[in-house]
Amino acid sequence: MKPIHLVLLWHMHQPQYRDPESGAYLLPWTRLHALKDYWGMVELLREFPGVHVTFNMVPSLCMQLEEYAAGGFRELWFDLACRPAESLSGEDKREILERAFQLNHERLMSRWPRFVELYEWSRTGRSEQALVTFSPRDWRDLQVLSQLAWMDEYWLAKDPVISRLADKGKEFTEKDKQELQGKQLELLRLVLPAYRAVGLSGQAELTTTPFYHPILPLLCDSDIARVANPATPLPRRAYRRAADAREQLRRAIVSHERHFGSKPAGLWPSEGSVSEQSLAIAAEEGFRWFGTDEGVLGRTLNTGFFRDSAGVPTHADQLYQPWRFTPGGRPIVGLFRDHHLSDLIGFVYSNMNGKDAAAELHGRLRHLGDTVKSERPLTVSLFLDGENAWEYFPGNGREFLREFYGRIEGDGDIRAMTGSEAIAAGGEISISPVIFPGSWINANFDVWIGHAEDVNAWELLGEAREAYERAVEARQREMPGAPTETGITQAYESLLAAEGSDWCWWFGPEHSTTNDAEFDALFRKHLTAVYLALGRTAPEELAKPIKRQAEHAVQLAPAGLLRVSVDGRETSYFEWLGAGLFSPERRGGAMHGRTYYLHELHFGFSEEEIFVRVDAFRSALEQLDDPEFRITICGAEEVTLVVRLLRGRLQEFAVEKDRVCLLNPRMVATAAFDRILEVSVRKEFFNLAGQSRLTLGVALWHGGLPVDVLPAEGSLEISLGEDNSAWPA
Repeated sequence: MKPIHLVLLWHMHQPQYRDPESGAYLLPWTRLHALKDYWGMVELLREFPGVHVTFNMVPSLCMQLEEYAAGGFRELWFDLACRPAESLSGEDKREILERAFQLNHERLMSRWPRFVELYEWSRTGRSEQALVTFSPRDWRDLQVLSQLAWMDEYWLAKDPVISRLADKGKEFTEKDKQELQGKQLELLRLVLPAYRAVGLSGQAELTTTPFYHPILPLLCDSDIARVANPATPLPRRAYRRAADAREQLRRAIVSHERHFGSKPAGLWPSEGSVSEQSLAIAAEEGFRWFGTDEGVLGRTLNTGFFRDSAGVPTHADQLYQPWRFTPGGRPIVGLFRDHHLSDLIGFVYSNMNGKDAAAELHGRLRHLGDTVKSERPLTVSLFLDGENAWEYFPGNGREFLREFYGRIEGDGDIRAMTGSEAIAAGGEISISPVIFPGSWINANFDVWIGHAEDVNAWELLGEAREAYERAVEARQREMPGAPTETGITQAYESLLAAEGSDWCWWFGPEHSTTNDAEFDALFRKHLTAVYLALGRTAPEELAKPIKRQAEHAVQLAPAGLLRVSVDGRETSYFEWLGAGLFSPERRGGAMHGRTYYLHELHFGFSEEEIFVRVDAFRSALEQLDDPEFRITICGAEEVTLVVRLLRGRLQEFAVEKDRVCLLNPRMVATAAFDRILEVSVRKEFFNLAGQSRLTLGVALWHGGLPVDVLPAEGSLEISLGEDNSAWPA
């Protein structure tokens, strides 16, 4: 058979989950995958010294792993899982019920009957009952099992503490919980040193990705998306920041050298996304090879790689070889993943017995060697996530990997090589004059810029980038009010984080998760942090979610005209009787890694005024020293009332029309805060010509950041006309 050079690239990536405002980790996935996957992938490889692989280490992941290893991190879920069961509050318990079962039930939860039992008792519809009926013993078992399920297979089998807890399975003590906490911290400290050691040994090549995992071609020129797909919607102004693309690469190189002791030769561009311009920058920065998907090669060569019934692609000799490109005049070599075989590992083999799946994959590789005609060895590239798939495999995929590595190591016709080794051993390299711009998904960029939500995100990013540019110019000219050098530096860091691909991954219809709201909020917080660092006011739009998912809410239209005394109190039962209502299903306090402050919204009209009442969760609001309410009413123009509190009392309020502040707001509006917030705005202040409806939204800001909004989708429509107990249309 034809010799096969097998390039296995395991891509290790988690987005930056740390809240730029609080410094706390809002989501736990970096920690949990570090415990379950990252260290174990290296430890397993040590059993097979003849197998060489490539680990792609995203710098923003490495930064988080370093912070976790240092032990000073703050993470809500970790704190709750370690808290004494007797001291859990009602909101703590709600959060535990929400977080504890976010894992694969068939593969991870089912190992412990007690875990399944707790799930069945608390599943949807019975969670309120669980809050009352669960004993401290139940909560303690749930806390421990929800963490134990994410521990590495080696530790579950061999570590004295972890294996004892795994065998025990229930009736855990607070001491057990503390020991598990200590073991987590111990394992977190092992991850980065393990990768550094295996990289220096030569058994693995460590590659990198642009620092915050951005889509480099879109940073260079967002209009490139139209080359890949002429129907792709685009932002009004193109995002063209090639300097940012270069900075993301330079920071990746510095981070990689610091963590792993050498500069990376290989680059896995975020989501396998490439273009002539982005590869030219990568080559200029010293990268010698990159990886992407076969779809990009197919469009580059204007050919296809259609499989026969045995999985052998047409034009296989073109796919199974390295290709050299010279973007900008500098050479860089590309390796192209076998999409079909990579997806079999990622999505199919988890449904098979591990040994059978490994044998099937090994057989497919040998069949390629027997079938494909080529003048050189076949370079077969399998690139995929190094952590996400294993949750769906029996035994976290270890049986599959152990069997597959063993078969490859024992096969004289197949050599598992690193990317650099395969390129060096591949013989003469074919040359292509250009490369088609695209990613590993459909050889285009639609996932990140192909929907109105994506476009909205790019426009917000572009506005923040322009604000930064103006601030830099003001600083250079030493203009009054220019930001400090520290502010400039902090703003740029937030911009680079906001350029990451992970935010737009969740916008649009392609992908969704129970954590959509957290991803949305994190993106907007990074952008808000840009303005704060520059000493500027963030735009109101950043208070509104980009992923517009309607909340479950009681919603009532006004049923009569109102007579309200604007004093911040519900003066009488009748005062707001007949008002419109928006009351979502919320609870005060921390939920899903965030805190709700706004409870419900009342609104209505008199003949001369519009009234708005905002009810907040009092205990949550009292945690904020100086919150700021922004009530926005839009018709032909945008009217915003800004109400600032100081230690629970109204300090001042302002009125803006189309973002221009009135000198005397009391001529057109009234505001008061005591138990509730009440405001009114006079009808004559609005331009109602041609208007049949208004939109209403309220946002709560603190420290210059939007912390809550009603409705969650950004605004509520209010129909005008006497039939709607409103002003005439």
